[in-house]
Amino acid sequence: LLGRWHPADQPADARRAAALLLLYPGDTGPALVLTVRHPDLPHHGGQVSLPGGGLDVGESPEAGALREAHEEIGLPPGAAEVLGQLSSLWVVVSRFVVYPVVAVASARPRLAPSPDEVSAILEVPVARLHAPDGVRWGRRTRAGLDVICPFFSVDGPPVWGATAMMLGEFCTLLDPA
Repeated sequence: LLGRWHPADQPADARRAAALLLLYPGDTGPALVLTVRHPDLPHHGGQVSLPGGGLDVGESPEAGALREAHEEIGLPPGAAEVLGQLSSLWVVVSRFVVYPVVAVASARPRLAPSPDEVSAILEVPVARLHAPDGVRWGRRTRAGLDVICPFFSVDGPPVWGATAMMLGEFCTLLDPA
């Protein structure tokens, strides 16, 4: 199966979702927001993720990412300016095609986690993603197989999977060398 996989493969019946990579001035330079998902959520409970979720019918990824960030972390409407999108990502385990949206706020926004969806909000300095120990390797079990894969170490829970892939693309765009 994996030998036939291609990154552009996205089933026609896949659900659409958006995620917001929100940048803003932090204490030590540019920072971004990650969330720890509530453990009772049906998809990816307890995992670290970007704010986001399913798109409504006819909703653009940009509008959906901002709406979800308002619902999940209390990002005020109009507090962030959308810069663009990263590559869409087919997440096989949840059958979502995720559209990562990059936005910037001119000041650190006042955020509050939605208690039904978010256990914690993490502020991560962008420099932490580029630190020598920012990316590590660890073992995960998927479908009964042990897999060695990279993850981001952000002085909190590890950032694996789709979120790590989106952050990896973002970091590559910042430092393409």
